[in-house]
Amino acid sequence: MMVGARVDIDGSTRRGPLRTFGSASLLALAAVTVLSSCGSVIDGTAVSIYDDPFTVAGLPVTDGPSGPRPGVGHAQLDVVGFAGTETDLLAADAVDDIQKFWRTTYSTLFRGSFQPIRSLVSWDSSDEPGEGPIFCDETTDGLANAGYCSLDDSIGWDRGVLMPAMVDAFGPMSVVMVLAHEYGHAVQTQSGLIGDDDPTIVAEQQADCFAGAFMRHVAEGDSTHFTLNTSDGLNDVLAATVAVRDVDPNDPDSVHGSAFERVTAAQIGFTDGAESCTRIDEKEVESRRSTLPRQFDSPLDTGELPVTRDTLEQFAKTFEQVMPTDSPPTVDYSGADTGCPDADTTEPVSYCPSTDIIGISVNALADRGRPTEMSDDAVVPVDVTGDYGAYVLFVSRYVLAVQKDAGHSLTDARTALRSACLSGAVTAALSPTDPTVAAGLAVTLSPGDLDEAVSGLLSDGLAASDVDGRTVPSGFSRVDAFRWGVLGGKDACDGRYR
Repeated sequence: MMVGARVDIDGSTRRGPLRTFGSASLLALAAVTVLSSCGSVIDGTAVSIYDDPFTVAGLPVTDGPSGPRPGVGHAQLDVVGFAGTETDLLAADAVDDIQKFWRTTYSTLFRGSFQPIRSLVSWDSSDEPGEGPIFCDETTDGLANAGYCSLDDSIGWDRGVLMPAMVDAFGPMSVVMVLAHEYGHAVQTQSGLIGDDDPTIVAEQQADCFAGAFMRHVAEGDSTHFTLNTSDGLNDVLAATVAVRDVDPNDPDSVHGSAFERVTAAQIGFTDGAESCTRIDEKEVESRRSTLPRQFDSPLDTGELPVTRDTLEQFAKTFEQVMPTDSPPTVDYSGADTGCPDADTTEPVSYCPSTDIIGISVNALADRGRPTEMSDDAVVPVDVTGDYGAYVLFVSRYVLAVQKDAGHSLTDARTALRSACLSGAVTAALSPTDPTVAAGLAVTLSPGDLDEAVSGLLSDGLAASDVDGRTVPSGFSRVDAFRWGVLGGKDACDGRYR
């Protein structure tokens, strides 16, 4: 973020000892349109099947195993370069289950019958030049990647570096998610869903959506080789999606989408199924991007605004502009523990309802706002951190004051999700359409800010918690509530979380 112009906001790797509601979770965006949902009308009020804070997109919250099913034989698929490693076995099992899914799903969406991928390729990117197989007319030494090749209808993966790194960081289901995305490209090619004139971002968003639809299939217990719980398991799958986002929005090769966009597409597929993915087109993607910042004004701009008392004071002024209350809360910068009689302290920032004070441990909050620093041998980041990961926590405590002002409860699961939603609404308001309004804000949004917020919501969820720091176990639900606010604003939050 920036003062008086643009501001970037990131998250942090620190995870506080937050409490969770025993079996609580949230809902999911219920259609590919920006804010539609399936449901009915009861006593004149629209009720969505996804608005139960104790389910995840209509599924029960589960905390069981996630990963390969024990005792199930491995798939027997021909793989060029197959080395029989755990990663190769995992990848082949994933492709086998994905193909089973598309055998039954394809004909419900497209004309003709489904044809499985023609070939699969495995390689070790750490091999010496010339030792590995060719994939998509390229040598594979040094190719730490996975992909679909339309030249010969093949899917390949790096069993030596990339896939093991994904497993180490996010668990085995992250590999399944990656391959479900690549298989989505195969489906696009076979069906003719994507044309030559379609922007690459549309193809990538559709593929993320198809992957989300397959992960729903797994979560429902319909996969032969895998299981997926809807708490930590699904959280890790989405975190993997965040990790492989476009990092530099000014890079012309950044065509996969931001973490916010990629997670949104995956959630659309998970919530509404593969059919919803076919409705993602350029217009739909643009509607979700709305006025959110996409590129930096200068190649030297990082969007990072160090967290200090001065910048926090600028934020406090901005909050009062974009989401005013009858009486703005007082901010105490001497520490998060204000001795509050009716709420627990939530480091590094707390809200006390009875005194209407937000307490901030500035140095601790600044630690959460430091940008991600990857080691030289790291392949993927576990968390996406930066300034907005800190600032969004301040936002989330401010919107508790907004909820108190509106007479809402501050100590339940719906409070937690409403906090995430209103935090999303404030975040979007930091990127107004009217340049005159933008010029009047002390801070504004930068590219990457939303990604940092999403990463924090998945890692510890403090920005989606009640006044005592209790969050819901489903990161999917926390992110979905935040996204609802980003795309729909305060009115959408008020309507959804009455």
